[in-house]
Amino acid sequence: MKKNISDDPGAVFRFPQVLIWITSVFISILASIPKILRLHIYGKELAADLSIAFIFALTVWFYNLSNLEKHEKGSDEAIFFSRRLAWSIFIGLCLMASLVMLHQQAFPQYHLQSMLLLYEFRGLIINLTIYLFLHLLYQAHLTRIYSVELERAKAANLNARFELLKQQVNPHFLFNSLSTLKSMVDMGDEHAGSFIVKLSDFYRHTFENKKNDLIPLYEELEILEAYIFLLEARFENGIRIEIVFSNGIRQTFIPPFTLQLLIENCIKHNIVSLEKPLFINIFENNGTITVQNQLQPKKKPELSTKKGLENINERYQMLTGQSITINSNDGHFSIGLPVINRPRTDRNNHT
Repeated sequence: MKKNISDDPGAVFRFPQVLIWITSVFISILASIPKILRLHIYGKELAADLSIAFIFALTVWFYNLSNLEKHEKGSDEAIFFSRRLAWSIFIGLCLMASLVMLHQQAFPQYHLQSMLLLYEFRGLIINLTIYLFLHLLYQAHLTRIYSVELERAKAANLNARFELLKQQVNPHFLFNSLSTLKSMVDMGDEHAGSFIVKLSDFYRHTFENKKNDLIPLYEELEILEAYIFLLEARFENGIRIEIVFSNGIRQTFIPPFTLQLLIENCIKHNIVSLEKPLFINIFENNGTITVQNQLQPKKKPELSTKKGLENINERYQMLTGQSITINSNDGHFSIGLPVINRPRTDRNNHT
């Protein structure tokens, strides 16, 4: 039997019907043990006792399962628990009295009505056991659903923030690139055509990968190649970027534009000039992808919200459960990104 306990069609409380029948048989045998242990017991009397317990347990199972379905439309958990429990007990008492009376008519020689209070007490125990067991399963199921929904909400929020971060960087970069292109055209620079091609390649990759959570590192490096060409055209020898990776590390995965954002962060906070070039090294270091630059802070630093690194860190925490590492010593600043060996299917490529 399948019971929906949420408006989400994927949130389904599954309780196998065969288990209901098996547990009802087990409960009926357990409840009839006192009669089974009697030295003198008639088969029909035992059958009547087993039948009462079995029909009662089976009915209580289905009744309480139907109430779980009704709870989808409720809003107050405490009221649901108290009212449904009270109704379940009341209906159980009435049901047990009815079953005893019916069986008394079928087997008048056994005087079942004389043990009505014993049957009612037995029914109360069965009812409470089934109700509480179902309620615990129901709460565990809801907790799992809420955890999944919370995880989805956190992922959606993080994706939105990361997308906003990319949108903040790219227009700024585009403005600088177009200014550089204008200068190259005005000066008749022979590399202006290559600059346009690289700029086109960079934004083509941007549009192709903007919805992906992870891409192979070698694809990120292809995007980065076009990005570095544009930076070198803009700053000339004022910026030096060296990338050293083994073939193995190139097959791992990375959130798209992460390296671009980290390089942009280096440029934002440090002097970049022909007199004082900015050196940026990107390499593998003790199981991390490391982006390192020497510290040469600007005299008038740009206003920083510190959201860039926070968003990248939260993104890695969501995707891998690990955090990025940040080190600043010996005149160098470095960011270590955890290596992602394979994409997680529940995270990758969701929009």
